[in-house]
Amino acid sequence: MKQSNFSLRQGRSRSHDALPLQRSDMPMDYLVSLENYTAGRTIRLPENLGPTQSLQGFDSTYRNIIDYIVRITYRIWETNDREVEYIGECYSLDSQVFDDYGLQLGNQKIIADTHHTTAAFPDIILDAEEVIWAGNDQVGFHTSHLTRISGTNTGSSRYGNATGKTVNFFVIANCVALQNDIFLEHVLYNTSAMLQQLGLDPWEEAARLAKNPPPGWPRSQENWDQLRLATSPAIPISQAEPISGFDPDAFTREIHDNVWNGDQSAIPNSYAENMFFEGVTERTFSGRTTYRNYVNELRSVFPDLQLQVDEVYWMGNELDGWLISTRWSAEGTHLGDGIYRSPTGRTCQLWGITQWQVLNGVIQKEWQLFNELDLMMQILAA
Repeated sequence: MKQSNFSLRQGRSRSHDALPLQRSDMPMDYLVSLENYTAGRTIRLPENLGPTQSLQGFDSTYRNIIDYIVRITYRIWETNDREVEYIGECYSLDSQVFDDYGLQLGNQKIIADTHHTTAAFPDIILDAEEVIWAGNDQVGFHTSHLTRISGTNTGSSRYGNATGKTVNFFVIANCVALQNDIFLEHVLYNTSAMLQQLGLDPWEEAARLAKNPPPGWPRSQENWDQLRLATSPAIPISQAEPISGFDPDAFTREIHDNVWNGDQSAIPNSYAENMFFEGVTERTFSGRTTYRNYVNELRSVFPDLQLQVDEVYWMGNELDGWLISTRWSAEGTHLGDGIYRSPTGRTCQLWGITQWQVLNGVIQKEWQLFNELDLMMQILAA
């Protein structure tokens, strides 16, 4: 790493006005895709780094946006001489990261958090399972990176002393990058699953954190508004740029509204009968009936839940199918008994990221994370 280049990058700032995407920014094929990049998951880092793509301002070592996302992750987290400080070259000085706890500012905070995690899990592996991307090197690349994290807890962490236990859970990070810098990120870890795998009670951890809050928690109304509005188009793409035939934007918005706010009448025709689902804690199952039960479990706790779609982007076509990333947020009053203990009457904030595999207008697979540990903290604080 050239020290002069590193010092220059460390001082570089970015505007936080990330531009919303348009329909023309969505890739219409899978030429640049994780499946092609990793040769069908038989290898993690290929010898052939894939087709070249315009990456103005990015380091010349990267050939396309998939290569950039996968290799910076590997370089930071997994190489023998793990380059955590390289975060200073691929996150802007004033980067904004929305996570479970609120808004984290600056690449130095990311560097410190990464050192903390690698000390707690020295053998950690971050294995990419999907990267949905859109955009370009002028408006910014938007990427939705689903990663499987595994490792053994042999060091102390913010959750206590080393447990010696092995964890395996997933994270979804939605990032916006320009000129080798990620300057905006919405990231959710399956933290409640990780805590259970460590042998810890998520409710006990939520209670401890609510009494001694991490930076950014509780989030302010301003930060909540920022989280929801970031990269969100003033008018949905499906309304601003209507098309005939299948429209991923219209489809995504209609399904989320119907399933989470409406009568769920869209489920039989829009979800495959044996659809696969993986979500927060250890929720992994198959079948749309089980999926409906899961949704109703949450809606019964927050009967006035109002969910909105904040951003949608996708890649694909009608022949090959679609990969769709959706960032959403919701507010609801904790009025029902159930998975989140006795009602408190508190208005709670939920936000999440969902990835879909869609074929012939039917959802085949869904991965969904939301801020569950933060939600527990909100309930306990009430």
